[in-house]
Amino acid sequence: MLRIDHIYKPQLTIDMKKVKTLELDPYQSITEAELAAMIAGKPNPAALTEIDLKEIAEKFRTQSIVFRIASTIYNSEKKPDWKGSKEAFLIQLIRIVEQFIDADKISIKNPLFNQEETRRRILIMLNMNKVIQHIWNEIRANNTMELTPVFDKEKPFLSTTDVRTWWTSKPCENFSKSHINFTVVDSDWEFLEARNVNDKSDVLSFVKNDHLGFAILYNHEGVIRKYYPDFIIKFKNGQHLILETKGRDTDQDKTKRSFLDEWCKAINQHGGFGMWRWAVSFDPNDLDAIIIAAM
Repeated sequence: MLRIDHIYKPQLTIDMKKVKTLELDPYQSITEAELAAMIAGKPNPAALTEIDLKEIAEKFRTQSIVFRIASTIYNSEKKPDWKGSKEAFLIQLIRIVEQFIDADKISIKNPLFNQEETRRRILIMLNMNKVIQHIWNEIRANNTMELTPVFDKEKPFLSTTDVRTWWTSKPCENFSKSHINFTVVDSDWEFLEARNVNDKSDVLSFVKNDHLGFAILYNHEGVIRKYYPDFIIKFKNGQHLILETKGRDTDQDKTKRSFLDEWCKAINQHGGFGMWRWAVSFDPNDLDAIIIAAM
């Protein structure tokens, strides 16, 4: 399994003018029943009994939120990749988080939360993981010196020859160019994609990423997760394409692809495994253009 380390320069910098705005939706964070008094402006004794707004406001002052965000980033990221003092790293993180919160880079859909600082702080607190991920993505984009592939010590290389026999009740198809004797197809769309890939004259081989163990680690809302792309394709010219089939797009999907993009950049910079690209097919009809662009 290959993971990616980011090498950071000793001085964290960020251009707030270029930082993307983070949009928060109160209705996605909490239910109206729980905070009806805040969202709808109606008295709700039951809600206020559950959540004491004054107590929350006192507990989570802006500085407390800033420090919690910065300390979470500091403790969760791999600090050995930081070329400098660890204390300086934390201090600079705090400064950047303060700048972000003060720079009006958080857009809140409901106007009631913008009109009162207490409500705004509570919403930021409820969306802490989203804020952490957003800030860290911006820091990485501005401060990464290089991407370095790090290989799993126990099993640094994965191969289709290592795949063990497994049984499934899902529909399967036998494609001549697949490295696995049967390809599991989870939908009619996947079947069409696999068949089209198999029929391409420029494709040497391909495999459905099922039971291979190939995963991309990514951070979504402060939680480290694993992303398993759908297909791995090898062309006759030696280049590789990681293909994802996707009917709809979400913020989490975009986060997955940003980490997949970094994975491809790191492996290409290494130079020992050929050229890798990635693409997303949103419709079976776009596959021809994707294949042509990837070669």
